[in-house]
Amino acid sequence: MAQGRSWGVLPPYKKASLPPFPGMITALGPGVIFMALAQGSGELIWWPYILAKYGLTFLFLLLPACLLQFPLIYEIGRYTTLTGESIFQGFLRLNRSFALILWGLMTLSFLWFGAFAAAGGTSLAALTEFPAGWSQRGQTLFWAYLSMLIFFSAILLSKVVYRLVEVFMCGVAIVTLVGLFWASAHPEALRALPAFLKGLLVPQWPMPRPWDPDDATKLLTAITFAGLGGFWTLFYSYWIRDKGIGMAHYMGRITGPITGKPEAIPASGFVPEEDGSLKQIPRWSRFLAWDISIGVGGNILTTLMTCLLAYAMLYPKGLLPQHYELAVVQSRFFEVSWGSAGRVLFLVVAAAFLSDTWLATVDAVSRIHTDCVYGFFPRARAIPVRSWYLLFLFILTAVTSITILLHEPGPLILLSAVIGFIGTVLYSVGLIFLNYVYLPRHLPPAARPGRLSLIFLCTACVAYGVLAIAYVLTITKII
Repeated sequence: MAQGRSWGVLPPYKKASLPPFPGMITALGPGVIFMALAQGSGELIWWPYILAKYGLTFLFLLLPACLLQFPLIYEIGRYTTLTGESIFQGFLRLNRSFALILWGLMTLSFLWFGAFAAAGGTSLAALTEFPAGWSQRGQTLFWAYLSMLIFFSAILLSKVVYRLVEVFMCGVAIVTLVGLFWASAHPEALRALPAFLKGLLVPQWPMPRPWDPDDATKLLTAITFAGLGGFWTLFYSYWIRDKGIGMAHYMGRITGPITGKPEAIPASGFVPEEDGSLKQIPRWSRFLAWDISIGVGGNILTTLMTCLLAYAMLYPKGLLPQHYELAVVQSRFFEVSWGSAGRVLFLVVAAAFLSDTWLATVDAVSRIHTDCVYGFFPRARAIPVRSWYLLFLFILTAVTSITILLHEPGPLILLSAVIGFIGTVLYSVGLIFLNYVYLPRHLPPAARPGRLSLIFLCTACVAYGVLAIAYVLTITKII
């Protein structure tokens, strides 16, 4: 194929034996990162806000909202496990124009994720009140920029970038779970627990206060983005790949430029050879289900605990803190009951919730841009993968350092949510065609997916389509 006609064309899959399953403990990691990254806006803002304002009215929607993501995540992980390629490389193989649209939407949606560093800075500023004498906004920005600098430096000093992300996010997950378990042991939370558990399974009507139409977007966002949602969900493919799951064993990993030695990363992936190694398929499939269950299940647990605290602490007092003020307000309640230790506990949990988001996001988005540049522009392959990754890392750090100064960018947040809804519907449909039409042609029969998983994926796709339509109609009325 001529160079000028090879735009957006990846080399054919190579064939290799499916690596043996190393054991569940050795392979675990991506699901834990998913859980830690998912502990953010949905858990700390939208669902607690809904509970604080409307009590248990909408709580019964929480479990279905979280479980709805499972089929999507599984199919994303399936593609990378069977090919070693990222999900964006898969979309590129499926259709170049489709992949280009997704890349453009993803780029727009992540222009201002520096706001999560600012959100973590809010908790750290309240916790330390440092630098002394600065305004609250000044302290918040100080901690936001400091956390970004620390994470950026850590990536540069990492031998293997994924390993840094995995270890740090595991620490965040542990701190968050332990902190929330301790917080949920508060007497007020325990007294509210029986009614809370009932509301989790049975709708509680009538509503304790009149419905506010402006909350429709918040409720739809809480349902759709329970866990990660939007383009965030696609990150799972990159964690699977760098962990070396399945056929990703044959793919290289991105290393830091200071201490890590560069690795050769193939331009295309590998599909399983039709040999005795296919006996490993059920083991890898069970691993995916288990690993994703850790991510989704851990996210459900943390969301339930933050909702319980909002219902027990905020709802009886009629308090409706906005945005990231929720953690600061709840910390004051704990300070009254448990002293300064209770306040410190909740602010530490909130900081852990939010500050890790910038690290995981800047890493994953840099990987996506690198994959797309490599896939769409063959001449770019003359430059090593690590060099492209570092270039995008620098660019994204610079961009978020600027957008972090935008105070409450309401229109941008609304636009981001719209892009996330559109992207979710598009790549959900893309997953159906990628994993059930395109990829099976290149797989031995034993590695092809079954009908039951297709039914689950189609159900999730239809559900997200309905939610997207409802969201567009809602914001149209508001605007």
